[in-house]
Amino acid sequence: MHAPPAEPGSDPGLGPVRRIAVLRALVLGDMLCAVPALQALRRRFPDAHIALVGLPWAREWVGRLACIDEFIEFPGHPGLPERVPDETAWPAFVADMQARRLDLAVQLHGSGRLTNSLVAAWSARHVAAFHEPDRAAPEPGLSVPWPEAGSEAQRLMRLIAVLGGPALHEGPARPADAFPVRDADREAARGLLRARGAPPGRPWVCLHAGAQWPSRRWPPARFAQVGRALATAHDLTLVLTGVASEGPVVAALEAALQGLAPGRCVNLVGLTPLWTVGALIEGARLLVSNDTGVSHVAAAVGTPSVVISCGAEVARWAPGRPELHRVLWAEVPCRPCTHARCPTGHECAMAVGPCDVVDHALSLLRRTEKADASPTPSPERSFYPATVDSETPWTLL
Repeated sequence: MHAPPAEPGSDPGLGPVRRIAVLRALVLGDMLCAVPALQALRRRFPDAHIALVGLPWAREWVGRLACIDEFIEFPGHPGLPERVPDETAWPAFVADMQARRLDLAVQLHGSGRLTNSLVAAWSARHVAAFHEPDRAAPEPGLSVPWPEAGSEAQRLMRLIAVLGGPALHEGPARPADAFPVRDADREAARGLLRARGAPPGRPWVCLHAGAQWPSRRWPPARFAQVGRALATAHDLTLVLTGVASEGPVVAALEAALQGLAPGRCVNLVGLTPLWTVGALIEGARLLVSNDTGVSHVAAAVGTPSVVISCGAEVARWAPGRPELHRVLWAEVPCRPCTHARCPTGHECAMAVGPCDVVDHALSLLRRTEKADASPTPSPERSFYPATVDSETPWTLL
């Protein structure tokens, strides 16, 4: 039998903890979901040096997180899909991690089927980790079976809780801390809009039609229908965002928007570094997107959003604050989906109609117009819910 995990809020008897490394080598949305746990880890160990082991893109993001002291690049591994592994770099990486003489290694990457053995190679004095229910805990008392329910933020917080950290509701993450946009980023965004012909002073909405997997993409033609309706109803500029690899998807969206007046549609695909796209979303009246990283950016910076969720686990990945973020989805037998490309008729996407998205988008635009006119600001709330209740921010169509 294995020892049970420590009760949340208890002291697991770790002794002095001065050096901590956390493994979470994932993409943007996954990392933003981890911010509440990272902040809770900092509150639990306020004087420790905390390093985050992540993918190369995250170096710049981690540099702005107050709860993390250092970024360490993860070289990848053949069993993990997030990056092409640099196997020649692995021995030096492990040697460096061992030389750090870690007091605590935290496996915050996932269920632990592969990553627990990778973290064990760091030779930390203690290891806190998730593990699959049918596998042994890496360190009894500091391990948690991977939860199959709850939001991603809630799942990750369960591991921090066994370290004696606060529960999610005891110290919610401040949105601005998760994605701290600066004035220079805002000026870069405004300059880019001017350079691409956006009329000065006209508000904008961001349309993000891309996603890493085609199975997660709502059709560009439907994004175009939504964009036309919003541009007409609220005199808005449509800002098309996406990374360079999403160029063909965004080109299809732009083509479907042909005929709009000059300056009504601005294609910024491939032109927006991380912080610039964050500033664009922060300054937008609204984001309409697939369930991908930018939807979590909108949650972090407080911009209203309508998110079309195709195939993903809604309860796991939807942001909180239903008054600001609407997630539209359809129940189909094959959900949640593990296919990069849908092998059938993409029923989960096709069941979400443009009119549904427009209705929610217009509702949010009206709501924020009223909020802008109100002299009393609304209180800041966590961008990931502490509990899942009857007011879930998801609409089943």
